[in-house]
Amino acid sequence: MSGGQYNLKVDRSNAAAVDDYLEYKRIVGDDDGGELMTPKQYEEYKKTVIPMRMKNRLYVSWCGPTEMDCKLVGPETLCFCKHRFKQHKTDFDEIPKARPILLPCRSGGCKCASYQYVPLNGSQPIRCSCKHTSDDHKEYKPFVCKKSGCTKCTGFSSPFTCGCGSPVRQHNMVVETADEREKRGHPLGEATPYAAMGGITGFSSLAEGYMRLDPSGRGAPPKGFLNQPITSSDDPFLRANVHAIKAKQMHRKAGAISGPEDEIFDDIAERVSAMRRPGEADMDYFQRRYQERSKGRQTQKTTGQKSIEGRIVPRKTGKK
Repeated sequence: MSGGQYNLKVDRSNAAAVDDYLEYKRIVGDDDGGELMTPKQYEEYKKTVIPMRMKNRLYVSWCGPTEMDCKLVGPETLCFCKHRFKQHKTDFDEIPKARPILLPCRSGGCKCASYQYVPLNGSQPIRCSCKHTSDDHKEYKPFVCKKSGCTKCTGFSSPFTCGCGSPVRQHNMVVETADEREKRGHPLGEATPYAAMGGITGFSSLAEGYMRLDPSGRGAPPKGFLNQPITSSDDPFLRANVHAIKAKQMHRKAGAISGPEDEIFDDIAERVSAMRRPGEADMDYFQRRYQERSKGRQTQKTTGQKSIEGRIVPRKTGKK
């Protein structure tokens, strides 16, 4: 095929072999030294390592000043030393009592004493206050610059701002046990036999902290925000499905509607507006809806209401 792409076709038995190999690599990682274990060695390895991982798993995250996990470290996450998390020591027969728990790099010749996450600016390494990138600094603390002629750098310190709004220098690495993480109110996920899982507990762990709607990130929006009436200022998807959403809500209430003043009718104006009027042409309909949204925005400015992600939130008056 053109472009250096190849289309490989395998039967079910071969596909199962590929799955078994991927499972093997997730469990063994680099512990086999690049040479596949025999089936007997593999079974012995699993009997020894898997119970230890289940019992002594360490959760690794890069936290901001608010204790939000801005980055949950996974097997492929790069360290300051340019090696991946899976290339560091992550398995312990007994969890060390000293804090912080050190996770040294196992790559030959690397002087990294413990895993240290460093964010990227897009796909590029961030820069230190000395104007040089993180790649130009030593892999051990205080991460002094290696560039010749750079004598003012006393250690890597970047003004780069994380998505949480705080600079990198206000973040720190957190290596914790399951009990310590649970006390912080952060999710533990399911027990896993795989190597170097760090802070990965599910698909949501791949998102940045400010985007993650679980206790380890920004958290779920309040129910009051989620249950607001749908208005003309909302997302087009919500406005297009307002009738279906309300039909499901009314079905759930199943006869518990008290009357016209019930909260389920709070967005009746939007629901009526979303309906086509008899003889109304397409352009007339869209023009009318556009004017309603413009009027809603103007009302929002004059009344001082705040908007969160396209939703209008009434201004607090201080009254109960």
